[in-house]
Amino acid sequence: MRAAEWLEKVGLPSGDDYALPDSPGRFPDGAHYRIEISGIERLSTLEALIDEMNRQGVAVHRLISTVMGATLLTRSELRDFAQMAAEARLEIIMTPGPRPQWDLGKQIATPEGAVSGLRIRGADNLRYLLADIERCLEVGFRGFLVWDEGVLAVLAELKDRGVLPPDVTFKISIFGGHANPAGARMLERMGAGTFNPVVDLTLPQLAAIRRTVKLPMDLHVYLFESFGGQNRFWETAELARVAAPCYFKIEPGVSVGALYKPWVAPDSLAFLAREKVRHAAIIQELVGRVNPSIRGSLQGPSDLALPRP
Repeated sequence: MRAAEWLEKVGLPSGDDYALPDSPGRFPDGAHYRIEISGIERLSTLEALIDEMNRQGVAVHRLISTVMGATLLTRSELRDFAQMAAEARLEIIMTPGPRPQWDLGKQIATPEGAVSGLRIRGADNLRYLLADIERCLEVGFRGFLVWDEGVLAVLAELKDRGVLPPDVTFKISIFGGHANPAGARMLERMGAGTFNPVVDLTLPQLAAIRRTVKLPMDLHVYLFESFGGQNRFWETAELARVAAPCYFKIEPGVSVGALYKPWVAPDSLAFLAREKVRHAAIIQELVGRVNPSIRGSLQGPSDLALPRP
């Protein structure tokens, strides 16, 4: 078959890597893995998370925040959010609005329409999204969630031209739908800081991606029921060995659409934030039990895209 030769000719692996070699990649501090917690929607959610971090004595590195859309926090709330995160040395990845699930068009909300992917619809919404990013930049945020490759191309060019700060970073969402070495390499070349592959990749599939790219992978190890409800806690040591550098992403619940809405009770979000910190503590314990040579970052490593309020 010539297909394997074609892939190798363009610098891609011709198959998944069943040898499962140790990844040579590390974060700048030498760590294999870090912890990412999603759904930190409000100041009260962030306060609960920081309190639980301190109570548990557990390191958390990155928060995916305002999944409902940063538009729905006031400027004062955004400023306080950035200040609190900076003091706790937490990288914040903001989710700018408008959010496609609540846009005028509803194709994305239909069972078959969803397979076409989550994308920004039209030039007006593209402008609105950039304006929301500008609003967040003004109060100090430096990390943004991206789920549309066209948006990534625009943001990367603006960064290259000096329009955006040089320390801004872009995380590619799971809704980008990438699942193979070719997609990972494209995102890396386009300027992604990290990317979240689809949730159900095997270790050989992740190993093939790691052979291809250096950028960190964000791996769901606890996941919404609507995505299959996976729990990969006991697999985290192997995931880190094969896929380092990687973020372990903790996101339990019924579904994204049910949880990250502005009318969800703040107490419910705060409870879940505490639970996610507990899960981070369990993950760090299990990694140490399974493979003590696998290292996680301490709190607040210097290369994080911390807010600059």
